[in-house]
Amino acid sequence: MMQQMIKETLLLFGKKYGYSAEILVQAPGRVNLIGEHTDYNDGFVLPCAINYNTLVASRPRSDYQVNVIAVDFDGKDNFELNKPITQSENSWANYVRGVFKYIQEIHPDFTGMDLVIHGNVPLGAGLSSSAALEISIATTIKTLHNLDIDPKELAKICQKAENQFVGMNCGIMDQFISTLGEKDHALLIDCRNLETVSISIPTDISVVIINSNVKHGLVDSEYNLRRQQCEEAASILNVTKLRDATIELLEQHKTQMSDVIYRRAKHIITENARTLEAARALSENNISKMGELMQESHLSMKDDFEITAPAVDCLVNIVKSVLGDKGGVRMTGGGFGGCIVALAPKEMVDEIRQTVEKEYQNQTNLKESFYLCHAVNGAGSVNI
Repeated sequence: MMQQMIKETLLLFGKKYGYSAEILVQAPGRVNLIGEHTDYNDGFVLPCAINYNTLVASRPRSDYQVNVIAVDFDGKDNFELNKPITQSENSWANYVRGVFKYIQEIHPDFTGMDLVIHGNVPLGAGLSSSAALEISIATTIKTLHNLDIDPKELAKICQKAENQFVGMNCGIMDQFISTLGEKDHALLIDCRNLETVSISIPTDISVVIINSNVKHGLVDSEYNLRRQQCEEAASILNVTKLRDATIELLEQHKTQMSDVIYRRAKHIITENARTLEAARALSENNISKMGELMQESHLSMKDDFEITAPAVDCLVNIVKSVLGDKGGVRMTGGGFGGCIVALAPKEMVDEIRQTVEKEYQNQTNLKESFYLCHAVNGAGSVNI
């Protein structure tokens, strides 16, 4: 799959620009195993980078022109680095332009380039195609012009592009794991100080991602509203972020907040505790404990944070009926559609696939997409 995509990207570059690419860079999508909406609350997350990527082929130019061809959007964009970088009417192009703009603020002197972007991270599925796009562009600029930007700084620049240029108020997790992912490991990330702990994923466990194919657009959705609700709760509890709150503190202030604000805070506080416990369970190969925590996480997202969808809940229940206590399953990503993630023994993957094929469409009139994944390294150059 990857080899085919590499070939297509390089071939198209030569065809469109009349010469061959100088470098090829990849950045992976990600799946979050547990820790949802905790990142912008300065909490803990446990994602892994997955073997679905965005590729960027590039060659530097001597002028300030940037030409972009995006295969998967059937789109083109161009802008100049010696003029102010403004919004494009193409939403995908703003992820690219934003990254250029904020790298330019720190390193103003690099020249233009020709780019071809091609990826297989499913779009709008909650697997972070946007971060894979941003990180692949940032890594391309850094590599092509030999800029001194460390990986954590690179992730922050890309987050800023998404927050300030695109207008999606996401936390740091997606960009961070796309940059710093590790093969066969999940990464426990402390979103306050950006310290990480590598957590080994047992070799007999598969990472199964199933897309409900309920489409979601986070910029237009309730994501930013959830963020405001969390800030309101933190303000009532008199803490900087919900990371600093405890269940005891929340209960003491329950009468001072609406039921909705109370439940939003409850999700974040309990999810942070679950994420730390899950990292411990996974590192000890305690998959049944991991499964319990993933189940609690899903119910908390459904009832307290209210970000699941009926079809997503249905999919989780179908997978859970097969897995029992031998693995875990929950919604993953920002919510309101998108994907579920399951940690399943390799020998159970076929049974999960068959049961979902048999039952999901019957119950929802939707057809799922099934991705069997493994954890991979973060962004970097690809040999061409």
